[in-house]
Amino acid sequence: MPITTLEKSEKTSSVLMNPELEQRVESTETVSPAAPVDDRHQPVCFSYRFRDAMLMAADVQTVGEYLDAHQGWFTRCAHPMKVNPIEQNGYALTIGKFNSCGYIVEPKIGLELLPPESGVYQIRTVEIPNYTPPGYEVSFNAQMRLLEFVNGQQSGTKVDWDLDLNVYIQFPKFIYKLPTGVIQGTGDKVLKQIVNRVSRQLTHKVQRDFHGNLGLKIPKCSIV
Repeated sequence: MPITTLEKSEKTSSVLMNPELEQRVESTETVSPAAPVDDRHQPVCFSYRFRDAMLMAADVQTVGEYLDAHQGWFTRCAHPMKVNPIEQNGYALTIGKFNSCGYIVEPKIGLELLPPESGVYQIRTVEIPNYTPPGYEVSFNAQMRLLEFVNGQQSGTKVDWDLDLNVYIQFPKFIYKLPTGVIQGTGDKVLKQIVNRVSRQLTHKVQRDFHGNLGLKIPKCSIV
């Protein structure tokens, strides 16, 4: 899938890049305000592999039935991120606007929540109909496994999940004047921060939604 150019912004706040990198970019920028994409360079790939888990105070079957009914919990728990359904098991998820060096990226990805196979749930990237990502591509592959757990007098289900995330960005021409290691290292670091933050928020909301609907207390024990 071709990657289109990034959109120019009139403001200069920063989320995607840190202040140090922004300063370096400003010192090297000598191009016109249009800052066209440099077609001689390939998109930069930023990657992050993430593992996490959460505890549910119910048996595996009950938790599985809750996850299967994702038409309810996914939309509720993803808020304030915007969610729009794509067919039966898919959603278009808008994460929010990120502004770097005067260029805006509003990441929107299509995710499909596949039915479980042998107790394993998979979430993968799908195309959003009639939408072309402006200057980026996202590859999102996640797995969730439901395991029984017992810790002292508490028992329930442990939800393990793994995420393999790759984000490809076609930068404007002047960005490529920076050292490759600076661009790569900064992007990987920021991607990690974003995933960790979103994961913590989503885990908390899913636990609260699940236990609240069943009138249960969220387990307090630590995850091993």
